[in-house]
Amino acid sequence: MCLGIPGQIVEITDADRLMAMADISGVRREVNVSCIAEGPLQDLVGSYALIHVGFAMARIDEDEAAKTLEALRGLGEAQETLEAMEDGARALEGTS
Repeated sequence: MCLGIPGQIVEITDADRLMAMADISGVRREVNVSCIAEGPLQDLVGSYALIHVGFAMARIDEDEAAKTLEALRGLGEAQETLEAMEDGARALEGTS
């Protein structure tokens, strides 16, 4: 399974190489925008995209980006809860 993380394109860093800077939940990372480049690259600045292994794979709107980030946060919280439950079960096994 591939997971795309929403990020906002904040600047074009190297037009010749189709590279841009994306802000992904406050972390900036250079990404390749060749998959979403249609027209002038500068038009991408301010738009949102799903980022996967350094590539902007698909453009999405701001609402979709916010919903996806919220779902990912929820998955992280669920994972933490599951890990805590597993730790608790292991601790109980060790005391019985």
